[in-house]
Amino acid sequence: MLATTFTIYCEDVRSSTADIPLFRRGWRLDTGLAFGKALRQRRKEAGFTQEQLALEAEIQRNYVSLIERGINQPTITIIFKLAKALGCTPSALVSDVENIVNTEFHHS
Repeated sequence: MLATTFTIYCEDVRSSTADIPLFRRGWRLDTGLAFGKALRQRRKEAGFTQEQLALEAEIQRNYVSLIERGINQPTITIIFKLAKALGCTPSALVSDVENIVNTEFHHS
């Protein structure tokens, strides 16, 4: 079976709002993109820029950007660092991802 991969680019992620889905219903959402959306929502709720979050989590600023855009996927260690910096538990962050996948982008 031949698998096809599609990459979706957003022109300006900064201008999107949390209540507007990044993709139309029916499209299959990659969990990396869902994690990025959940991270961005939590970061904005905390009032952090990407640079501020990176500083608090002791990671590179560009890595936060790559995670939020779904280009890189964080390790469990990074998830723990991000959660601590955001003042939530790692399980709450992962739960946000699960909710995004199940409510906004789930397609059977």
